[in-house]
Amino acid sequence: MLRLLRRSCPKLRFKPGYIFGYPGPSTTRRQYAFSTATGLYGFDHLKTPKGFRRFVDDAIERSGELVAYISGMPSSAEIIRAMDEISNTVCSVIDSAELCRQTHPDREFVEEAIKASIRVNEYLHYLNTNHTLYNAVIKAEQEGNLLTDEAHRVAHYLRLDFERSGIHLSAEKVDRVNRLSIEISQLCRQFNQNIVNDPGTVDIFPASHMPRNLHHLLKPIYRSTSVVSKDSWRPRGTMNEKGFRITTDPHTLSCVLQGAPNDEVRKMAYIKGNSVPHANLGVLDQLIASRHELAQIMGYRSYAEFNVKPNMASSPEVVMSFLLEMRKMVKPSADEELKKIRDFKREKCGQQYGDLEPWDEAYYTAMMKSSAYDLDSSVVASYFPLPQCIKGLKVLVESLFGATFHSIPLAPGESWHPDVLKMSLHHPEEGDLGYLYLDLYSRKGKYPGCAHFAIKGGRMVSETEYQLPVVALVCNFSASHNSSTARLNHWELETLFHEFGHALHSLLSRTDYQHFSGTRVALDLAEAPSNLFEYYSWDYRVLKTFAKHYSTGESIPEKLVESMQGARKMFDATELQRQIFYAVIDQTFFGEQPTPPTSSIVADLKRQYTSWKHVDGTHWEARFNHLLNYGAGYYSYLYAKCFAATIWQKLCQEDPLSLTTGTALRTKFLQHGGAKEPSHLLSGLVGDGILRNFNGGMVPDISCLCNEMKLEKV
Repeated sequence: MLRLLRRSCPKLRFKPGYIFGYPGPSTTRRQYAFSTATGLYGFDHLKTPKGFRRFVDDAIERSGELVAYISGMPSSAEIIRAMDEISNTVCSVIDSAELCRQTHPDREFVEEAIKASIRVNEYLHYLNTNHTLYNAVIKAEQEGNLLTDEAHRVAHYLRLDFERSGIHLSAEKVDRVNRLSIEISQLCRQFNQNIVNDPGTVDIFPASHMPRNLHHLLKPIYRSTSVVSKDSWRPRGTMNEKGFRITTDPHTLSCVLQGAPNDEVRKMAYIKGNSVPHANLGVLDQLIASRHELAQIMGYRSYAEFNVKPNMASSPEVVMSFLLEMRKMVKPSADEELKKIRDFKREKCGQQYGDLEPWDEAYYTAMMKSSAYDLDSSVVASYFPLPQCIKGLKVLVESLFGATFHSIPLAPGESWHPDVLKMSLHHPEEGDLGYLYLDLYSRKGKYPGCAHFAIKGGRMVSETEYQLPVVALVCNFSASHNSSTARLNHWELETLFHEFGHALHSLLSRTDYQHFSGTRVALDLAEAPSNLFEYYSWDYRVLKTFAKHYSTGESIPEKLVESMQGARKMFDATELQRQIFYAVIDQTFFGEQPTPPTSSIVADLKRQYTSWKHVDGTHWEARFNHLLNYGAGYYSYLYAKCFAATIWQKLCQEDPLSLTTGTALRTKFLQHGGAKEPSHLLSGLVGDGILRNFNGGMVPDISCLCNEMKLEKV
């Protein structure tokens, strides 16, 4: 009944009152409205960590009232409204707990959020296997007297969600499915926790092996060494030798691989960073086995088949056909790029150092880009101080949608950290459209990447009242060592715009039911808006509106942007090949065949699908957490890349900031969330040719992406 993937499930808050003709709860026990002093995210229950307990209690109590109401078999429209409120009520707890768990600095809040999540997920088993609810949904779908197309669609997908929860199975099998679901959830939490607990470290001596511009990322360390007499070669005492400890978390590892001239330093960092946390190899094996067993109980050959079935692709066979087509298309260009990097290394280091290693890629490609386009990453970052980048987000919504972001004060208790900002998205004719929290600076214990978390999704609460969406945009930007304000490199800016695309999908959604609000769409459509908004981070017409030098205020020069664009394209075939490789790994892990050790699969597939060799003993997959959220669905990024290229070229490229462009994006795509078929949304936005039928599923047309990357279609 509930699809609870981060980014694809809005976080909603129950509002007291009535829902279209049937009584709501009494408001004496459940006051969730905003007040002067409130709790986290505006939920009054969350003023203290233990408030999560009451939050769960009330969600279960309210859901029980709604279940009882539905058991009386009211009209089809009222059944669907009540079902949607159950989903809304339970999501409000699960999704608030998830955001809290990932971002709150107070350990007690985190622990209570974890407990709340576990309790509600257990309650979900009761809801998802409740035959009274299932039969009511079947009645509503079959009667066909619902008021709108969206209501019909909700009824249909609620029934499918029940069936994907195993409601049709025997009691014994349902119990096993439930235990597997709980086990999978626990394994996913453990996988992520292991990444935080064991980021890996490498000690480098002497300190001179590390360039000064990386020192701020490293921890100074010392060791005692013997001092040898020049005359006798005998020890004559000891001294403390300075070195550095590299913590091989993804951000630091990336900086070291790009910026450390010493081959041995890069090698050590690469191997360590791609070999931790070792404990996750066992966790991943268990996750693969548990998902496979769950899928087979449900009557599917593999977890990939189970998870791809509801999406546009429809089957793993369609996905793999698409990935093989992409692989053939990109291989000649990727091979040519590899040759250029090898030749460049030989030119710099001599023929005796000609072998190209995986830890060479980032270093020499960065050097080649800098050499070809005279790029200095610190110069680029000087035009992207974080406050100006936030201004860029404001420019986008004002130009495209005629709306404005206003900073608004946080109520006491609403925020989880002093760095958090809150903004309202306001339209001059429509009023407030939704609310956005920004939590953008890195800190210890925080979710390590960048993500969009929905807190509350849009839905009709009554005939006259709409529940506005609320989302959080979480990133991990760091202030430079000589500044109190973060200056983003361009990859970070692109990431910010990517996540903002998700946020806009949620904020501009205007569905009647939260079941389809915002990013609650087919998995292989969910990444399309975010990939589209990456284009805005590269377009000079957009950048010149906000990219200003942190000290002079000078707008970013057009020539600099042209150099950035040129550098971006130098190795885009290699990057596309890497994404195909990731997607194939994901399909293989969760596919039909018996799974040998994951590291063997990765080594074999890397040789087949990339131009680079595998380093024995590494197991990069141990911190590839997309395997958790997108199990057998990582191909969605490549679908989105194709969709976004087509939308950009056919709709946005000519005038990316025009209100006409924005109106089309909003009214034909973003506002519908999952309330319409993905293929209809895409075709309605740009016309025919954006996707095609293939073997019972849908695949993107790759022509626009080929044109953009100057690749030959096979």
